[in-house]
Amino acid sequence: MLDRLSFPQPWLSLILFVTWQFLSDGISGGSLVLGLILAWGIPQLTQGFWPEPPAFMRFWLMPKYLVRVLKDIVIASFEVAALIISPRKPRPAFVCYPLELEHPLAISILASTISLTPGTVSADVSDDQRLLLIHALDTEDEQEVINTIRKRYEQPLLEMFK
Repeated sequence: MLDRLSFPQPWLSLILFVTWQFLSDGISGGSLVLGLILAWGIPQLTQGFWPEPPAFMRFWLMPKYLVRVLKDIVIASFEVAALIISPRKPRPAFVCYPLELEHPLAISILASTISLTPGTVSADVSDDQRLLLIHALDTEDEQEVINTIRKRYEQPLLEMFK
């Protein structure tokens, strides 16, 4: 009985509850009850889609990571814009990035981060999840792309997912 009342994804439940309260027309007894039902019910219904719970062991590092990513998106946007208006032709390349990350969610966050940053796109993850294929819009040195991604994105994710 106690297992049925548990919250299999507590962070998802909290986010659902808070989101419901923001979407409700004011906080009332009814919105609190319905918010709790949704916060409990949706994770119960989607439990089969979560092969293993997200392993954020150090979630307090996420804000620093997000600030870094947003800053890099802004800088890369200007760099890509300058490349587009310049007469110089870009030097595109596909880069095979060797992953140190093992958790599927961490790999997904890394691939999404790379794709969100202008000038790079995550194209594929190998079947064994050890390599990430990345398309870089303009690079002379593939190793520089690997080193930059490892230092700026993968290392912080490794710290978060220890």
